[in-house]
Amino acid sequence: MTLVFATNNLNKLKEVQSIVPKHINLLSLSDIGCTEDIPETQPTIEGNAIQKAEYLKNNYGYDCFADDTGLEVEALNNEPGVFSARYAGPQRNDADNMNKLLNNLKDKSNRSAHFKTVIALHLNGELKTFTGICKGEITQEKSGNKGFGYDPIFKAEGYTKTFAEISLNEKNKIGHRGKAVKQLISHLSNL
Repeated sequence: MTLVFATNNLNKLKEVQSIVPKHINLLSLSDIGCTEDIPETQPTIEGNAIQKAEYLKNNYGYDCFADDTGLEVEALNNEPGVFSARYAGPQRNDADNMNKLLNNLKDKSNRSAHFKTVIALHLNGELKTFTGICKGEITQEKSGNKGFGYDPIFKAEGYTKTFAEISLNEKNKIGHRGKAVKQLISHLSNL
């Protein structure tokens, strides 16, 4: 089986490739010659995942899946949510996004947050979604140099280290994307 993962984010691609069984041939957007930015104009994480999968299927014809992920912080009315990648502006800078988030939380005692990933699978003319959530909290400061995005300031429930301080293997076991990908793989295995 060949599937295209609709992402230009090489970190996401690496995370997912490390989980997907070898019998699934996973192609990236660059593998199929897709160089344009796929639209993400929906007001929800689910909507963006579906929009990206449908765009790829309609414009390139491949069976594919797309994901969208957001960090939802309780004390900030679930911000940044669907705007997580562009929270501090269109430049999509991880450091700027984290700094803005930490600044917005500086007077808040409630640091509860969760990461949410939705994967939309477009396969054999059908569309299915899979959702993974990882609950945790936002730390007071950045810690660790692994991972990407908000990983240096997110600590999963029951953990003393941030996502940026644990291995990719450990992150995939407990993380939002890993949970959604496992649901995707389970679905594909039952076809």
